[in-house]
Amino acid sequence: MKPERQLSDYIMLFIKGTAMGAANKVPGVSGGVVAFVTGFYEEFIFTLQRFNRRAFFLLKGKRIKLFFKYINFSFLGVLLLGTTFSYFSVSKLLDYLIKHYEIFVWSCFFGMIIGSVFYVAKDFEVKKKNNLLLIAIGFVIGLSISFLTPAQENDHLLFVFFCGIISVSGMTLPGLSGSFLLILMGNYVLLLVDAVNALYDTGKEILTGNYEFINNTERVRLLQVLASFTAGSVFGLVSLSHLLGYLLKRFKEKIFALITGFIAGSLGMVWPWKAPVYQTDPNGSPLLTENNQPILENYERFLPNLWNVQTLFAFFCIILGVVIVLILGWYGKQQKTKL
Repeated sequence: MKPERQLSDYIMLFIKGTAMGAANKVPGVSGGVVAFVTGFYEEFIFTLQRFNRRAFFLLKGKRIKLFFKYINFSFLGVLLLGTTFSYFSVSKLLDYLIKHYEIFVWSCFFGMIIGSVFYVAKDFEVKKKNNLLLIAIGFVIGLSISFLTPAQENDHLLFVFFCGIISVSGMTLPGLSGSFLLILMGNYVLLLVDAVNALYDTGKEILTGNYEFINNTERVRLLQVLASFTAGSVFGLVSLSHLLGYLLKRFKEKIFALITGFIAGSLGMVWPWKAPVYQTDPNGSPLLTENNQPILENYERFLPNLWNVQTLFAFFCIILGVVIVLILGWYGKQQKTKL
């Protein structure tokens, strides 16, 4: 029987949740990689599986204490609290760093993904032919996604619900970036910028007793969009976790091989040396969001100038990223042994 978590364990779990949330928001980075490397990926998947028929009957029968224990609420609640907190704090800091120190941030992420590939690969026999094939398939899929052309923005609530299902793939399947998939679906700015900002502004107004937003049709539309997106995300988390839980129990080594390929393929998304390409109208003018921000379409990648101080520091950041993952991996292993 596992020992009870201590306060320090919950603090670390909250920090892991904030890291996972921040990773989910950055295009090209997968929150699932954070879960994998810090040692709570399998517990996360199997906890989500607990949202099943038994949990429903426990809740229906008002056996609340048993319901919370059954769904591992102490773990999931703290983790999701950290993830939610991240969207209004750490991810804002990341937005700032990417804006002002872009190449160094991407270099650090690039190194972290390299470290993650080695970290995941150590848990299964890479040289098996079947595993090599699955790694190659995962790599090709992950790399191909980074070169797809995004669709146009679509705020139809049913499509937004589907976006929610797709976006949580970054949490449940390491190597797939949910935020980058939202870019490809055309709804990254709508769902992770405009809708989140609308919720933040609405929350501030409610705290001051201001309910004028009810008469603001654009604000109400964004809140409806966010509600549909959230519902899709919750549905996706639970449904994908059941599928992945089933596969992990029966084909763990093969799933790890596929995940390794996905993570390696995602290196194309976080290649540090790239220039943003923005969406344009038929006349070639840039398309703007409601906040007059250009809409990201994809990136144009290029090779760095090796005889450059900036490039040398970027390589240092890559090494730093690898070291961070190794430290996180060591810590995650210690925690799994402890629990």
